[in-house]
Amino acid sequence: MRVWRTSRQSGKCAAFLAIFMLILSAELVKTASEYDPYYTLGVSRSASQAEIKRAYKRLAREWHPDKNKDPNAEDMFIRISKSYEILSNEERRSNFDRFGQKDENQHFGQSQHHGFRSFHSSFYFDESFFHFPRNRDFSDSKYMLRLAQFNNEVLPDSHKRPYLIKVTSEWCFACIHIEPVWKETVQELEPLGVGIGIVDLGFDRALAKQLGAYRAPSIIGVVNGKVTFFHQAVVREFLRQFVEDLLPQKLVMKITDDNYMAFLENWHVENKPRVLLFDQVPIVPLLYKLTAFAFRDYVRFGFVDQSGTSSTRLLLQFNINTYAPTMLLFKEDTVKPVDIIQARGMKRQMMNEFVSNNKFLQVPRLVSQQLFDELCPVKQFHRRRKYCVLLITGDDPAYLAANKAFLDFASANSKDVLRFAYVYQRQQQPLCQALLQNQGAHSAQVVILERRSQTGKVLYRSVSGGWNGSEEDKYHLHEQLELLQKDPTYLTSDATLPELNNEMAPIFIIRWMNAAYDYMLQIYDDLLYSNWREMMPILSLIFSALFIVFGTVIIQAFSVQRKTLKDLRESLESYCSRLTLKLTKTFGSLEVTELTGITYTSNLVKLRPGHINVLLVLTNASKSALLRKFAKEVFSFSGSETLHFSFLNADKHRHWMSSLLRLDRDGAQSQSHSDDEEESSNYMGYVLALNGHKKYFCLFRPVFTGDDGSDSSSDTSFSSDSRRKSRSKSRSSSHSRSRSRSREDGSSSRRGSSRATSIEVHHKLDRLGLWMERLMEGTLPRIRVPAWPTLFDDTAEG
Repeated sequence: MRVWRTSRQSGKCAAFLAIFMLILSAELVKTASEYDPYYTLGVSRSASQAEIKRAYKRLAREWHPDKNKDPNAEDMFIRISKSYEILSNEERRSNFDRFGQKDENQHFGQSQHHGFRSFHSSFYFDESFFHFPRNRDFSDSKYMLRLAQFNNEVLPDSHKRPYLIKVTSEWCFACIHIEPVWKETVQELEPLGVGIGIVDLGFDRALAKQLGAYRAPSIIGVVNGKVTFFHQAVVREFLRQFVEDLLPQKLVMKITDDNYMAFLENWHVENKPRVLLFDQVPIVPLLYKLTAFAFRDYVRFGFVDQSGTSSTRLLLQFNINTYAPTMLLFKEDTVKPVDIIQARGMKRQMMNEFVSNNKFLQVPRLVSQQLFDELCPVKQFHRRRKYCVLLITGDDPAYLAANKAFLDFASANSKDVLRFAYVYQRQQQPLCQALLQNQGAHSAQVVILERRSQTGKVLYRSVSGGWNGSEEDKYHLHEQLELLQKDPTYLTSDATLPELNNEMAPIFIIRWMNAAYDYMLQIYDDLLYSNWREMMPILSLIFSALFIVFGTVIIQAFSVQRKTLKDLRESLESYCSRLTLKLTKTFGSLEVTELTGITYTSNLVKLRPGHINVLLVLTNASKSALLRKFAKEVFSFSGSETLHFSFLNADKHRHWMSSLLRLDRDGAQSQSHSDDEEESSNYMGYVLALNGHKKYFCLFRPVFTGDDGSDSSSDTSFSSDSRRKSRSKSRSSSHSRSRSRSREDGSSSRRGSSRATSIEVHHKLDRLGLWMERLMEGTLPRIRVPAWPTLFDDTAEG
């Protein structure tokens, strides 16, 4: 029994040992294939750098996490990047070929047992087995950013230098893979002046949300307060190019023999010193660009390539040593530089000190409040007093001699306690009026002042006699400055200066265009690279606006379809057929509309309640004369909003008047009267006041003057008396008398028809003005109709 137990125990140990060896061999095979950069890139060990680079670009495009939705795409992309970093560096590639070394900090002796140690760590549940991170490097702690620190320090400082920020997390396995590249990049860019920062997603979520970073690892660039994401492979060369692309364009101007004089002489326009950088490289180094970005508000930078042939004359003129980088700084004198530095290893601190000591011209022009604050700071201590000697002058050629003399005086009397400056009176009128006490200066004036508070309070004294630049003026100014240094109470006047105008500020349209351009670039970047969570607010706004616009259009389309084709045609063509008479010589203008099949409904059938259409009946022959007479008679009533004026062409619609009068006679008169009326189809000169809503009209019959004046007068008188009597009677009797008068007038017209041909046509409307007055009084008889007759075009039927 004991032997059997012993054999069974030994069998179990052998089984465990076999399983252990199997797991060990599988882990070793996995480790060898997983961490072999040649295997990852799919190239042989004898592959050239060109082959390695082509394989890397192909795999990087294929496995980029933004384009490949495979869950393992991010890990695979990191392996590809890490493999390319090893094989693209000949030293690291050689170490890997000889010792299997992948990290520069790994000792050669440690690589021999790497596979076993990797398995051992995983077997005992080391943090890498569960993709746990290593403990954060102590050097990273100095770069950690908080929300308050970012807003108070980084954002303001980003206007002087760019910042490169890494977003990481405690549970980010991919962050470990980019750590070596990040350290190399920091070691290269930080000495050049690039700001470095690290943001932990779990430690400060508020800052990550403000940056728009929702995943780790992410790399962000910050310049001028603007946040830009890095979207390429995490390689040192790409990160360096990313930082260089963040900087504004045209920071450093390329200088040759052809444009160097224009560059140096432009100090007067930009009000800045000029710096020339000489080096043996064709491309502007990043260190120069960073220095130019830091001092872009004070100094203008130019770069000269010494290796080319386009700057030979420039090198000879300034005697430049071609074996070391050189910097020349020019101020008002474009022939002789005021300062020079030359060193083989040009450092950032050396360049910053060189430029900082020469930020201003010898006599700069005050163009902004910021420049005034730096040139003439507020007094803090007695020993740190700064006096500002200010020349108030003009930009006309007449002031050139005085300005040049002031520059010469300032160059000869430069002291630490004195700051010389000048200002154009035309551009800074409020400042000059406060110092000159609202007295206009016909010549240049010199004012010595000392600032006492940030609110603009100053002590000052004007130098008597003005400034013409003569030797006497120079001696007098020198004497005044000597007295000031001996007795600070020499400044006897005080004033409160207004804020200076910013002469260099771009106009509003330029600022608006730049802001719109930056916003469009930001939207394009978000659409191209950002995840859906970041884009949801913008997409929601866009789709909401589109829904409102298209919804409104669809609703309007359905409402338009509900209208009948007839109503739509009438409303559109009514404006096209309107005739406007411009009678400006005698009585102004009157709008008269022709009554046709198109305007008939709107001007009569569907006329608004309370509105009356005054209609003139005419023919083609009498159209011009009758319209002028009609406009003259009714012009005094055209101010009424309830009256509309139109005319009907009897040649086109000759049956309409007969149909209208027949509707009134139906059931009331005999057939003989109807036949008798139809024989008289000449309604030229008739005027009707039509109330389309209540379906009645008032009728005006034309009268004659001249030879038939007595008859017409008696006729008119009789007609008028009979109408007055009809007001107290019933409506039916009024209609009867109206028809009776119509027959009498018709017979009278027939009797005088032989004489009417010799009478001018426009006399038919001589009594229209009196008839219009009675219409407005409401004393005219009203003839009612059951319905308005249809208006046909008789010429079309013919």
